[in-house]
Amino acid sequence: MPRRRTSSSASSTAPSAAPRNRTPQPVRVRRRSFGDFVKAFLAFVVLLVLVVGVPLALATQIGWPLPDGAPGLDWLQREITVKTFLNILTVVVWFAWAQFTACVLVEVKAALSGVGVPGRVPGSGPSQLLARQLVAALLLVGATAASLTPGLSQLGQSMEGNQKPPVAAAQQTPGIFAQQQEQAAGTASALAEQAGQAAARADGGSAAHGDTKYYRIQPPEGRHHDSLWEIADRHLGDGRRYKEIFELNKDRVQPDGSKLSEASLIRPGWIMEMPGDARGGELVEMPDEAPNVSEQVRQQISDYARTGDHAQGGGGSGAQGGGSGAHGGGDNAQVSLPEQRPAPATPATPAPSAGQEHAATPAAADHSFGLPEALLTAPLLAAGLLGALGRRRRQALWQSALGSVGGRRGMEPPTPTGDAQDVQDALLVGADPEGVRLLDRALRGLAAALTAESRPLPVVYAAWMGGNGDLHLQLAQPAGKPPAPWQLGQDQTFWMLARADAERYEDADTAAPYPGLVSLGTMDDSRLLLNLESVPGIVSLGGTEADRTAVFASVAAELATNGWSDRMTITLVGFGEDLTPLAPNRIRHLDGFEDLFETMSAETRQRRGALGAAGHDSVLTGRTGPAQHTRWAPHLVLLATQPSDEDALRLAELAADAGRLGIGYLVGTEGTDLPGAAWEMRITGEGKLLAPLLGLELEAQTLPAAQRRAVVELFTDADPEHGPGGSDGPGGASGTANTPPFLVDISEQGRPAVYARLVGSYEIIGLDAPDDDRSALLHEALALLLLHREGVHPRVLSSALWPRGVTADVRDALLERLRAWLGTDPDGAPRLATDATGRLTLAKSVVSDLDVLRSLYYEATQGRGVGSRQVRGRLLTDALVLVRGPLLADRPEGRYRWLTHEIIDAQLPLLVADTGLALSEFHLEKNRAEKAIEALNAALRTAPADERLWHELLRATHATGDPDRLRALAADLVGRSGARGVPPRTEALLDELLPTWRDGVAAAG
Repeated sequence: MPRRRTSSSASSTAPSAAPRNRTPQPVRVRRRSFGDFVKAFLAFVVLLVLVVGVPLALATQIGWPLPDGAPGLDWLQREITVKTFLNILTVVVWFAWAQFTACVLVEVKAALSGVGVPGRVPGSGPSQLLARQLVAALLLVGATAASLTPGLSQLGQSMEGNQKPPVAAAQQTPGIFAQQQEQAAGTASALAEQAGQAAARADGGSAAHGDTKYYRIQPPEGRHHDSLWEIADRHLGDGRRYKEIFELNKDRVQPDGSKLSEASLIRPGWIMEMPGDARGGELVEMPDEAPNVSEQVRQQISDYARTGDHAQGGGGSGAQGGGSGAHGGGDNAQVSLPEQRPAPATPATPAPSAGQEHAATPAAADHSFGLPEALLTAPLLAAGLLGALGRRRRQALWQSALGSVGGRRGMEPPTPTGDAQDVQDALLVGADPEGVRLLDRALRGLAAALTAESRPLPVVYAAWMGGNGDLHLQLAQPAGKPPAPWQLGQDQTFWMLARADAERYEDADTAAPYPGLVSLGTMDDSRLLLNLESVPGIVSLGGTEADRTAVFASVAAELATNGWSDRMTITLVGFGEDLTPLAPNRIRHLDGFEDLFETMSAETRQRRGALGAAGHDSVLTGRTGPAQHTRWAPHLVLLATQPSDEDALRLAELAADAGRLGIGYLVGTEGTDLPGAAWEMRITGEGKLLAPLLGLELEAQTLPAAQRRAVVELFTDADPEHGPGGSDGPGGASGTANTPPFLVDISEQGRPAVYARLVGSYEIIGLDAPDDDRSALLHEALALLLLHREGVHPRVLSSALWPRGVTADVRDALLERLRAWLGTDPDGAPRLATDATGRLTLAKSVVSDLDVLRSLYYEATQGRGVGSRQVRGRLLTDALVLVRGPLLADRPEGRYRWLTHEIIDAQLPLLVADTGLALSEFHLEKNRAEKAIEALNAALRTAPADERLWHELLRATHATGDPDRLRALAADLVGRSGARGVPPRTEALLDELLPTWRDGVAAAG
C-alpha cells in the first residue's frame, strides 16, 4: 500500500529500520530546562488535585451519596429532589475519579518500569491520554523522559491508534492533521533511532560491508514471477523472513532508477542486499565472488552497495505520516491511505494489472515507439475507452448492415493511422478490463448485501485499488461491521475486500452504488478513485491551464465510459466540447457560468424536492432497496475556468448540500485558494497531483491535448454518420470504407505459401507443426497478426499473449521463434517483418480464410462480379463454402482473451450474412428459390440473429408457392423470438406474405 506524505521536516528526520551492519551512534541526551521543571510542578499540582483533592472534596462537602440500606419499591415513587440529583451526580463523579486514578496508576507503572506502551484502561480514551500527559510532564525531569508519547492535540483519537508503535501509527492512522503528523513523526524518529542503535550493538559481530551478500531478481519463467517470499524461503530457510530483505533494501535506488516501496512489487534486474546468514548458489558475495559475475552486474552491485548509508540515514517510509482533513461547509472530510499490509504468505506474488505491469517493465521501453504513457498507466480509463469504442464500432456495423446509413452496407471500420493508431495501441496495452469487472462486481455485491440486511449504503469518500488487487473503501464515518466477505480495514472508516474474495462475486441485479468514483492518480502501486458526488462541497484544482485541462479531460473521459456506473450526467464548462462523441448520452457542454448556475439551481431544487417526496435522506438511500430509483444517478460538473469570487461563492452556496443530492463539482483555479472549496488540489508541471491538506501526493492521471484529440478521432471515425465515408465525411457510398484492409489474389497464380483457417477450427497449411510446448503461443500470435494486417505493435502482442505482464527478453524470444517458424519467401524476404513504425507485419504470402472470404465478397460485389453474372455467382458460392463455423471455434479455454477487445465477432456474422443475401438475390433473379433457401440457411448457421436473413428466407419460401412450408417457417420464427415477440418489421412482412400467420401461432399456443 502507498505511504502517506508528511512535511519535509518530518520525513527528513525519520530513519528506516537499521540493517545489521549499521554503525552504532551515540545517543543524544537532551538537557532539562527550567521550563521542564515548571511543567513538572504544574503536572504534580494537577494530579494532586484530581487524584487526592476530588475525593476529599466529595467526602467532606457531600458525603456518602448512596442510601444506607436496601431501597424498597416505594423508593421508585418518591419525588426527585435537588438532593437526589446531587447524589446521582456525585456517583458519576466518583466513577470518573476512579477511572482517572486507574489510568494514572497504569501510566506511572509503565513509565517507571520502562515497558513502553502502557496497557489500556477500558472505555477511558481521553482520560488515559490526559493521565499520560500529566505523568509524562511530571517525569520529564527523570530518566524516562525519552520515551514520552504525543501531546494533548491527540485527545479524541482512538486508544487503538495510540496503542500502536509510533512508526506504525504514523503509517496507519487516517485523518491526522499536520501538527499531529509532526509530533508523531518526531516520536517515531526518536524511537527508531534508539532501535537502530540497539540493533547495531546486538549485531556488532556481523560481517563487514565488504562481505555483504547480494541477490539479483530473476526474470519470470512463463507465468511464474520471482518474489521476496520465495527468495527468503530459498536462501534464509523461512519465507516469513522476507521482511528482513524488504527492510534492508527499502527505498534504495535500483539500477533502473526506481525504488523498492512494496514487498509485493519487485522487478527483474533489481539488486537485493541479503542478511548475513543467507545461503545458496544464486547469491553474489562481494568482493570475493565478483569475478564470477559479469562486469555490468558487478558494477550494478557496487553502485547499489553505496546507497546503503543513504537508505539507512533518512527518507525511509517508517515515519512518513498520514492524511489530513479539510473543512468545507461545516463538514470534516478526510482522505487517507489504507493500512500497509505485508505481502501474502504464499509462494506466488500477485502481479499488477496489465497496464501497470507493462508500464513498469524496464525493458519494455525499448519498444515503446512513442506510445502515450498517460494511457499506458491508466488501466481503468483505457479499459473504459476501449470498451466504449468497441460498442460504437459494433453499433456502426449493424447500422450500416440494416441500411440506416444509405450506401454503406457492410462498412469496414477505418484503420486508424498516426496518433490515433498509437492511442489505440496504448489502449490495448494499458487496459485492465478484469480490474474494471472486479470493481463493478464488488461494489454492486456490497450494495446487494447491504440491501439484504436492510442497511443503507455508507457514504464513501474514496476507494484505493492496490497493486495486489485488494480494494479499500474509505467511509465518511464509521458504518458498523461490513457484510461478508468485506472486512474492516485499519479502523472503523475503512472497509476492505481482498482480490480473491472479489473474484468470487457474480453479477448482482442492483443499481451501481458509487458511479461517481473516478481515478485521480497513483501513489506507489495503489490507485486513488475519488467519489466526486460525495464531496461535501467543491473540489478545486489548481495549476496551469494546460495541466488542469489534461486532468479534467481524463476525469471526463473515465466518467463517460467507465464500467462501474449505470447512468449519469457530466456537464463540461469551459472545455471539452470535442469530448461529446465519447458518450453523447452522458456528456453535455455549457458555454459559461451563468448557464451553469441557472441549470444547476433548477436541478438542485428538483432533487431536494424529489428526495423529500420519496422520504430519502440522500441519493444513497434511493439506490438500495426495492425502488432503486434511476433518477438518483449522479450529476457531475467539471468547470475548467476559474469563476470570479462572487460566482465562486454562489457556486459554493449551491454546492453546500451537493453531496446528499448526488451532485459533484470539480472547479479549476489559477491560484491556490478558491472561495468555498472543501478540498483543494494542485497539478504540477511534473505531473504530480498534490493535496497537502489531504496528505496526498499522487502521480496524476491525465489525458493531454494531443491524446485527447486522437481518442476523439477514434470515436468520430467509428460513427457511421460522421466518420470517413459517411454523410459528413469524404468518400460517400463509394469511399474506401467498404474496401477490406487486405485483398488476396484469388487467382491460381495467387496461391499462398502459408494458409490459415480461422473461420471454424484453427488449421495451418504450409508450415511444419511447432514444438508442442510453445505451439499454443505461436498459433495465438499468428492469429492476432492475421486479424490485423495493418500491423501489430510488439507491446500489443505481448499484452495479448501475457495479460499479467512479461519481460522484453521473453517476448523477443517468442518473436524470434515465430520468425523462424514462418520462414522466408523464395526471394529471401522474411514472412514476419517490422515496418517503419516498429509494428509487426505479415508478408502477403501468409493469408487466412477470412482474408479470402473478404476478398471474394469484395470482388463479387465491387470488382469483376459487377460486370459478369456468372463470375459473381461463382465467387459468392466459393465464399460461402469457406464458412465452417464461428471464428477459432476450438480455441483453448483461457487463451485468446484479447478477442473481447476486437469487433471481429460482429464483423464475421455480418460478412457471412451479406454473402448469403447476395447469393440468394443471385438465385432469385432466375427464380431458383430452393438454391436461395440453401444459401440463406448456410448463412444462418453463422449469423442466426441477423433479421435480414430471416426476411429473405421468408420471401424465398413464399416464392416456392408452398403455404404449409411458409406457415411452418413462420411458426419456427415466432418460437425463436421468445418472450420478446416478433420484431415489428418481421411482423409487417409476415402480414404481407401470410396474413393468417397469427392463427397458426394461436393454435400452436
